[in-house]
Amino acid sequence: MKQSNLITALQRISRWLSSNASLTVIAAAIFSFFFPQVFAWVRGNTQTVILGIIMLTMGLTLTTNDFRVLARRPLDILIGACAQFFIMPCVAYLLVHIFRLEPALALGILLVGCCPGGVSSNIMSYLCHGDVAYSVGMTCASTLLAPVMTPLLMQITAGEIIQIDAIGMFLNILIVTVIPVGIGCYLNYAYSSRPSFPRVQSLMPGLSVTCLAFIVGGVISTIHDDLVARGLMLFLWTFVVVFCHNTLGYLLGWTAGRLAHFNTAKKRTLSIEVGMQNAGLATVLAGTFFSAQPLAILPCAISCAWHSISGTILAGIYLRFDKKKQAE
Repeated sequence: MKQSNLITALQRISRWLSSNASLTVIAAAIFSFFFPQVFAWVRGNTQTVILGIIMLTMGLTLTTNDFRVLARRPLDILIGACAQFFIMPCVAYLLVHIFRLEPALALGILLVGCCPGGVSSNIMSYLCHGDVAYSVGMTCASTLLAPVMTPLLMQITAGEIIQIDAIGMFLNILIVTVIPVGIGCYLNYAYSSRPSFPRVQSLMPGLSVTCLAFIVGGVISTIHDDLVARGLMLFLWTFVVVFCHNTLGYLLGWTAGRLAHFNTAKKRTLSIEVGMQNAGLATVLAGTFFSAQPLAILPCAISCAWHSISGTILAGIYLRFDKKKQAE
């Protein structure tokens, strides 16, 4: 009885955390700014392991049906993947030069742009009545392509700023994304028939949000001294670039869906998939490969929080549009 009550309580906490993901991440960032020593342990390999746990939670929620989408809708997935890995790196590259960002911040924005779609995009697609199956299929495809595409795109867009360890980045992304997702999928396939497994799955969203909050807290702890030294303007200037990158991703993702003659649900999903990046992965990669440029982590950390907020706002806008249309 006590065990059942404990699981029920954990499920409620998980639901609350998943419903308030952006609030949780922002709270962790603010807390870490004032008490940086609390998150000082989230560095290096620890940060990598935490991201691996996030990707494992994603794998635990995927089924064989989700992967069948890749086979049943290859053209849709191809269009989505091309939009994902073309629009966001190109927009990041343009913004870096338009805003004349210093090398460290430029690396961070480019890295966010070259990463695959974010895990929480599936939730946003569900909330706004998008094509959830397509969203899951796109997330799977972009995650599987990331070990090759992210280092390649970084070499193209950021090679003039810093030497890119493409092989090392390939192996790192493989270890922290594809392998954990694969393990999670196998566990789901092997144990999904057990009565207790759905309970485990129900706890995954909350665990994922908690891990993301730890990563952002660790990032703020790492760059705390730079933020204090350079003041509010550094944060605001970086946020403006992140805002433009994210918003243009949504708009151009929708435009790509329109050009492909997608229906409304798929256009919404494509806009969210393109605009929302796996900023947690970008954060870990920045800390691992650009440690000599600590401020490269700042755009990644801001993106972690802002993408969750903007995704929620966009889903709400889509729902308001539906209500207005029904009223007419």
